Amino acid sequence: MTEFVVAIPARYAASRLPGKPLRLLGGEPLVLHVARRALLAGAREVWVATDDQRIADALAGLGEVKVAMTAASHASGTDRLAECARIAGWDDDTVVVNLQGDEPFAPAAGIRAVAEALVDGAAPMSTLATTVEDAETLFDPNVVKLVRNVRNEALYFSRAPIAWHRDGFARSREALPEGHQWLRHIGIYGYRAGFLQQVAAMPPGRLEQIEALEQLRVLEAGFSISVAISPEAFPPGIDTPEDLERAEAVLRAMTPQ
Repeated sequence: MTEFVVAIPARYAASRLPGKPLRLLGGEPLVLHVARRALLAGAREVWVATDDQRIADALAGLGEVKVAMTAASHASGTDRLAECARIAGWDDDTVVVNLQGDEPFAPAAGIRAVAEALVDGAAPMSTLATTVEDAETLFDPNVVKLVRNVRNEALYFSRAPIAWHRDGFARSREALPEGHQWLRHIGIYGYRAGFLQQVAAMPPGRLEQIEALEQLRVLEAGFSISVAISPEAFPPGIDTPEDLERAEAVLRAMTPQ
């Protein structure tokens, strides 16, 4: 099995859901659920990179999880994880999986798959995708879509419905045209620690600023991103209070009565 570490960025001041890592899901802080998922994936180490002592305190009961207290001024989770990597002392070849702090249902197989996609591919970065099941999802600007080439590397990520089916969508946008597959991006990333530092040092790209998608910085700079299909269902993360309510329902359904 591929050896890897998991790093979870957990910023307190999330714009759409302030204090998100400490929001309760099933009576426990959200960040606790995410850290447990990382442990289940078989990572060599699991780190949470945060800027708030309250988040560190919430993880005190998980002795296997290490906490990196990082600067509050970081503009992105990538910047925060780059500092975490320096604190952890990982060498440049260490395989790092960036698991977002709002993924309480991330499947262990999916976490492993992004590490394996990095090691098995030629690109310096990897991520996951899953199929889009309905037109509502495809046209939702909050859902990031992607297209990839024959080497399973990303051509582009967008909030727009790509690829645009000219004839099918001219007829209707209420259903997906038959015989075609669209991909939803799953916001989990793999890279070696050395490339993580390189990405954090890159200036924001023009496309990144237009779409508000940090991964476009990598493509615009001329690097490739391997894209694997998640081997298991990978539910969307939590960004809003409504998402948290839906997550509560999912957790109840998963909990034995």
